[in-house]
Amino acid sequence: MRMLAAAGMKSRIRGSGGGGSESDRSGPRNGRLMLPMWIILSSSLCLVVEGQMKLSPETVQKWAVSFGKEISALSTRYSGAKLLQKKYKDIEAAVKIEEVGGEELAKKFAEEMEEMLGRKMKSVKRLAEAAEDADLYHQYNETLMFEYFNSMLINTVDGNGNPLALGGDFALEKNEHFNKLPVNTQLSNIQVPTNVYNKDPDILNGVYMSEALNDVFIDNFQKDPTLTWQYFGSASGFFRLYPGIQWIPDENGVVTFDCRNRNWYIQAATSPKDVVIVVDVSGSMKGLRLTIAKHTINTILDTLGENDFVNIVAYSDYVRYVEPCFKGTLVQADLDNREHFKLLVDGLHVKGEGKVKDAMKESFKILNEAAALGQGSLCNQAIMLITDGAMEDFQSVFEEFNWPERRVRVFTYLIGREMTFAENVKWIACNNKGYYTHVSTLADVQENVMEYLHVLSRPMVINHDHDIIWTEAYMDSVLPTTKELFNSQAQSLLLMTSVAMPVFSKKKETLSHGILLGVVGTDVALKELMRLAPRYKLGVHGYAFLITNNGYILSHPDLRPLYKEGKRLKPKPNYNSVDLMEVEWEDTEEKLRTAMVRGQTGTMALDVRASVDKGRRVMFLKNDYFYTVINETPFSLGIVLTRGYGQYIFIGNVSVEEGLHDLLAPDLTIASEWTYCETDIDPAHRKLSQLQAVVQYLTGKEPNLECDGQLLQQTLFDAVVTAPMEAYWTALMLNTSGMEEGVETAFLGTRSGLMRFQRYAGVEKRIGKSFLTSTDMENMFTLDHFPVWYRRASEYPAGQFLYYTPRRETRDIFRDCEADYSATLSEEEVELEAEEAGRIVIATTAVTVTVGKKTAIAGAIGVQMTLDMIESKFWAIASQPNDTDCSDIDGICPLRCDSFDIACYVIDNNGFVIISKERTDAGRFFGEVDGSVMTTLIRMGMFKRVSLFDYQAMCKMNLHSVNSARPLLSPFYGLASALKWFLSNFLLFLLEFNICGFWHTDHFADAKPSFSVSSAHKKRGDMLQPCDTEYPSFVYEPSVKETNSIIKCGRCQKMFVVQQIPESNLLMLVVQADCDCSRQYSPITMEPEEVKYIL
Repeated sequence: MRMLAAAGMKSRIRGSGGGGSESDRSGPRNGRLMLPMWIILSSSLCLVVEGQMKLSPETVQKWAVSFGKEISALSTRYSGAKLLQKKYKDIEAAVKIEEVGGEELAKKFAEEMEEMLGRKMKSVKRLAEAAEDADLYHQYNETLMFEYFNSMLINTVDGNGNPLALGGDFALEKNEHFNKLPVNTQLSNIQVPTNVYNKDPDILNGVYMSEALNDVFIDNFQKDPTLTWQYFGSASGFFRLYPGIQWIPDENGVVTFDCRNRNWYIQAATSPKDVVIVVDVSGSMKGLRLTIAKHTINTILDTLGENDFVNIVAYSDYVRYVEPCFKGTLVQADLDNREHFKLLVDGLHVKGEGKVKDAMKESFKILNEAAALGQGSLCNQAIMLITDGAMEDFQSVFEEFNWPERRVRVFTYLIGREMTFAENVKWIACNNKGYYTHVSTLADVQENVMEYLHVLSRPMVINHDHDIIWTEAYMDSVLPTTKELFNSQAQSLLLMTSVAMPVFSKKKETLSHGILLGVVGTDVALKELMRLAPRYKLGVHGYAFLITNNGYILSHPDLRPLYKEGKRLKPKPNYNSVDLMEVEWEDTEEKLRTAMVRGQTGTMALDVRASVDKGRRVMFLKNDYFYTVINETPFSLGIVLTRGYGQYIFIGNVSVEEGLHDLLAPDLTIASEWTYCETDIDPAHRKLSQLQAVVQYLTGKEPNLECDGQLLQQTLFDAVVTAPMEAYWTALMLNTSGMEEGVETAFLGTRSGLMRFQRYAGVEKRIGKSFLTSTDMENMFTLDHFPVWYRRASEYPAGQFLYYTPRRETRDIFRDCEADYSATLSEEEVELEAEEAGRIVIATTAVTVTVGKKTAIAGAIGVQMTLDMIESKFWAIASQPNDTDCSDIDGICPLRCDSFDIACYVIDNNGFVIISKERTDAGRFFGEVDGSVMTTLIRMGMFKRVSLFDYQAMCKMNLHSVNSARPLLSPFYGLASALKWFLSNFLLFLLEFNICGFWHTDHFADAKPSFSVSSAHKKRGDMLQPCDTEYPSFVYEPSVKETNSIIKCGRCQKMFVVQQIPESNLLMLVVQADCDCSRQYSPITMEPEEVKYIL
């Protein structure tokens, strides 16, 4: 078939040579002529293959020029881009262009954030003072009977319809300020963990005493209406929360939340500490004892934070580190390391005789060396000994390493019911300023572990050190608001930080004992903090970010704390310990991170590769970083301004009357997540949208609203300048005879967050039904980014249209999957949206303002069209009629893209297919469609591969690796594990397989699910864990306007021609389709690859 097709093609190729006529005339006269005939046929075929078809570059160029003019005219007409550019050109004489001062902005933002956070600290101090005063005058009553509102029991009745004890009627009303949760802003209420008796005398006395906080809660909220949750966490276990809420238990009716386990409580109650956990893994620790020991270790780890340092040592006949890579040192107790330790502890096994003496020596050496080198927390040091007994003479160890100063406290946990060695274990703790506890059951672990916190807090209590602490960023999964907030595209803005302060007893009789009453605190939503760095001042690519003094991200637009597991969104295991280096990864020398961690003020520049469109596309930016410390906090602020258009901002001015008239146009919206007017201060304003608030303020109906004057001024100016677009678009829509079918939406956006759009087609006819709707967050102005069409247009020459198809995949390039609003949609909605995205095209261009030698971006404008319409234009152009004059054409003539042996494509400047014969190709990367041509284009320099990195990715777990360091210890470990797995599964097969049932199909089918081990392996293999990945992006080199080449693929050759489409970011490819090169050239994918580290 290939020979016949080639021969048939020969008549259409000019100058291709090759003689097949002899073979055509000769036939098989006899057997002796068969060999000569085969030789002649073979030579004919070879000549045709050598000659190949020729594709005319001139023809392809004509097509490209025609198609470029066609789509440019369409885009220009239906967007109105020339009209809008003219309107901004006309007002250039009346505007000012100013350079954005990064240092001044950083200083101003930091001062406003300091003021806001200062108000939170004052509120917490008032709570601490009130709690201490209330305790001072409270007399403990062992028989106190007191009814309080238990948040688990309020508004519930028993079987007879009577209110439950500690319940009763508790008024709740939805409140906009508290994420529309039903709350009671007049009262706080009490949450008690399920494992704590809610009528215990300590609980009743503490609740009664803390009733005095109700008035302070309300007063704080009136003084600072931006306050959110305020609370008091008691050392006895109850949690007083304002405003009061209904606490929802889990499906088992249990509330596991214990305020004493929360970071804000632990950090406020204790100073930073170095901890070495020593665990007995001798033979006597088998069974339940080992289970209790592991749970004890995990509970201790949960009490540590990023300001603490830790290591774990296991001992039996010898001493070993649970993580050999951490031998002899302390590591920061951040979430990553704590989770890593938990995984290793889970794999501990018991064997041999317990020799605690060597383990204690090793522990003291770790702590002493850290202190000598100035490492670790440089504060408290402690050893946590977990054992079922100690028989050795261990006094000499303490004499050598810890006495007489007793600088290191030793806490001991006796595991199990056996009390034979209790005195020895107790002696160790009491002679080293520690605390001894007996843990006989799993239920005892929580309360007993918490005791060490009270011991470590005693010096603070005695000295009355009321240190205010700020936590790292965290996501409060306790309150039910989190699920609703997951709808937000700005994932980093779901997080919060807490400010907390310890509460001590001031009673004279207990002052020397150092009694911690609890911790008071309040939450600060990072979203509210980042509103103080408004996006319009930072420009299209600019942004602000916050980090802690440990270098961890508090807020950053590129922070992605969520991942999708099945249909649910979940926080990543390490979501709040993402380092600045993992987001600003171009800072390879860590200069930015080092300066910010040290609390310095300064500036630096970096060349960065910034990804857009979920990592599919890359932009090369020159960024200036400005950073400074936020006084009285452990936080530093950084802002980023991009050179070029991002350096300047233009300022226009119009009257309020003129601007207000145009602001009320039906086609106009403003960024709902931006703060034009502060609506959260006065409860009466909380139900107003931003546009409603602006109108109320400008019309004088709400003069007390606090509004951003500069932003309002620019918004009014943009409303006036863009107002003619409404009439222009309306006129086009009403001219039904001249309206192209397939043009669906015209739109524009300005730096002030103003948007206008016109729907040319009704919703029932539109393919892009979700485009520019409330779910289409990528194409809207949000708190953390400008629309993607605005960002991309800004990096392309103004006046030239940039074309692209939105992402088609339901999974983005990042391995953690789509952790955005789509997770809240049904599978059908996600698939529908993905299908829509693959069948629409967006054309966008920038609009600029120039004053003197300074140019600033005023906005971007564009049009959304159906792919079907664009395709129809292309196929009409890319087809020479049969009566074409071919006399001057060197190559196939007439050339038609609809021929079976020709493949034609239109791809964009990042290599994504827009037009192809195969409808499913639209939106795919061209390297996946034709690896041979894409490989050749990369080799020829027409496309460049750019490596990008994702240090927040999630990868599938390695099935047979418990410890990432373990395979490095023995090259035979992998083989041994595989053999072990095979034998265990084979044994299970022999045990479970019913040989008689082999002859009964039904029974055989029923037996299939019994292979539980295999399914468990498979399930674990589907689990995701944090990892680092490298993934490619591809960029067109615009200096190469056209090229053509021939690819040799075994017994055939493939010719292709590439031509840039003028006035666009598109390329036209015409490829010979009858030569399959898939064996010689693999597809080029954009799949990320996990980065493996060799320690």
